[in-house]
Amino acid sequence: SEILFGVAPVRLALAQARRPLFRLFLKEQRGGGGPGRPVRAELGLQAAARGLPVLHVPGRALDTLCRGRPHQGVCLEAAPLPFRSLRDAEEPQPGDGESGRRQRLWLVLEHIQDPMNLGALLRSAYFLGVDRVVATHSNSCPLTPIVSKASAGAMEVFDVYSTDDLQGFLKAKSAEGWEVVGTVSRPEDVEDVPVISCSEFRWDKPLIIVIGTEGEGLSLETQLQCQRMLAIPPGRALHPGIDSLNVSVAAGESTSGHQTPTSALNNQT
Repeated sequence: SEILFGVAPVRLALAQARRPLFRLFLKEQRGGGGPGRPVRAELGLQAAARGLPVLHVPGRALDTLCRGRPHQGVCLEAAPLPFRSLRDAEEPQPGDGESGRRQRLWLVLEHIQDPMNLGALLRSAYFLGVDRVVATHSNSCPLTPIVSKASAGAMEVFDVYSTDDLQGFLKAKSAEGWEVVGTVSRPEDVEDVPVISCSEFRWDKPLIIVIGTEGEGLSLETQLQCQRMLAIPPGRALHPGIDSLNVSVAAGESTSGHQTPTSALNNQT
């Protein structure tokens, strides 16, 4: 088991119950009510309704459970949440909710290793309406409690898929009529693939945006599976060593045109 921490991840994990849940730990209350007491009481009732033991413990015990991370007085023991297999994924059918009214958008992550970045990516993808997130299975961060906290709990409600053959997956989607677009921080590093600015990008077919690992970006093998590469131009001359956006911010910029591609992308800075 592992320990989820923080109000948002715990609340959503309890509500969705997408994995086995074992025990809820709440900070014991002494004296007055305190700002977090109503929230903790609500979570206690939610856990009890699911038949989970609810333990009231000192704050220092919660600190130990989550190794000093910000728990907001709430921890939940749960089974790890695995990536989903693409083999088990169901394709959305035309007319199913939002997917029937607009082009599909998938976000693909190659070797994202920082749990804070992965959580921020999931939070942005969920908020901006990305239909599916696919991560490379090897050499990538697993779906840990830190990822859940950084995603503000989005990880608890948003399926994340994985693939062992990223290049094969992209090649197959391209053959199905999807546009595969990579991202790059230094356009001069790209060969044999056209590079355009996000502000110039237009799309009218199902789209996959591929984000590369922190520091290294996309591998050459993955770049060669892309029809185009997107770059976000800087707003000033950059100091050496500060030459790119954080990967989660770049993903937000790249996907924010999902609902209204032309107007949103035209307004990017």
